[in-house]
Amino acid sequence: MRLFLGVDGGQSSTTALVGGDTGRILGTGSAGPCNHVGASEGREKLTLAVRECVSRALEHAGLKATARPQFEAACFGMSGGPDDKHAILGRILETPSLTVTTDAVIALSGATAGKPGIITIAGTGSISFGRDAAGRTARVGGWGYVFGDEGGAFDITRQALRAALRHEEGWGPETALHPMLLAETGAADANDLLHRFYTSDYPRPRIAAFAKLVDEAGLNGDRVARDILHAAAQQLAALSASVRMQLWRTGDPVAVAYIGGVFRSSMVRERFRALTELEEGNRCGPPIFGPAAGALLQAYHAAGLDPVLENVPEFKE
Repeated sequence: MRLFLGVDGGQSSTTALVGGDTGRILGTGSAGPCNHVGASEGREKLTLAVRECVSRALEHAGLKATARPQFEAACFGMSGGPDDKHAILGRILETPSLTVTTDAVIALSGATAGKPGIITIAGTGSISFGRDAAGRTARVGGWGYVFGDEGGAFDITRQALRAALRHEEGWGPETALHPMLLAETGAADANDLLHRFYTSDYPRPRIAAFAKLVDEAGLNGDRVARDILHAAAQQLAALSASVRMQLWRTGDPVAVAYIGGVFRSSMVRERFRALTELEEGNRCGPPIFGPAAGALLQAYHAAGLDPVLENVPEFKE
């Protein structure tokens, strides 16, 4: 039996799926993050995470995990970009068809079960990616936290702290975000928190995690928090609309999916859905499959196969 491999290599975890000839998923495995490889310890982290998750997926499938497992085709979707990872991955396993691509590509493939459409991702950062029936693709956003990532969790926290600072200095409206941020972090005031956020004690994912406070405040009726969340949804909808404009004509039916921790907020999710479906032809909803299944579909496609996936594990972010 030929084996196929799909791997989602992210900032928080790495997930592998092993499939057989017919599209049935035989085994799954997970390990730690593998997104940064610039330093030697980063390359070691990537190697360890991939070896662990692939070995666990093979063992889950009842297969022996060898030092350099063999696959008919393998696809890796990598957070942080694919360019510096191909050679490393090629040494970990043996395959005549190794595809290393971005996390946006596999997220779209999973979200639409390999069909054309658009995926808008809002985690720590944000990006939108689409592919039409002719195979043309378009990407919007994904510029990073300095120049972009509008609507992502880091940006939502940034807007919350800005609102707290304005209130503290007397030139912004009162908001529950001020006491909530201070209570959560133990900071003396918003200015103290600002300076803490500039230190290495607060990496971007840790700062982004405070976006949940904005959602909590918004659900409790805080107008400033609600405006921040609605603005995030509008920015994310704009990313999706730009992808659509580049690939489809007005009125064409297009499947639009959303993924990422920001969409756990019902205020962001429902506002995004409503704005997206204002465009004639758009159908907006959650992903069909997760990114790891999308990577496995890409591996099948690279081998000239187009199976219907079976036994797909439930996707949990």
